[in-house]
Amino acid sequence: MLEVEIQNEDTYTVCRPKGELDAYTVGSFRDALAELGEDISLLIDLSDVPFMDSAGLGALIGGIRKTRSTNGKVAVACNRPALTRLLHTTGFDRIVTVTETVEEAVENLDADESEEDSE
Repeated sequence: MLEVEIQNEDTYTVCRPKGELDAYTVGSFRDALAELGEDISLLIDLSDVPFMDSAGLGALIGGIRKTRSTNGKVAVACNRPALTRLLHTTGFDRIVTVTETVEEAVENLDADESEEDSE
């Protein structure tokens, strides 16, 4: 079973799936990402995901595309070596920066915001 926690902070929203993210559980993750508002800064925290298959990866990419299509920003935090290796091997980390900690991911969101403000 997968639980998806959504937490609204001052300047960003955290989406935190907890449990295996696979073909059997991906629906709730996809639904949670779809319910998020437009033009947001989204931090996806994969720290509580012990396993992710291609269905989970597809939902993750879909959520990122949706957020970016509405001018939103995305950062991913993942401290699990097996998942980080998967994200690197599949080229996911070329789409969005993957950091080890939530704090680093927040810094990336803040940096993206600062770059836009200076343009």
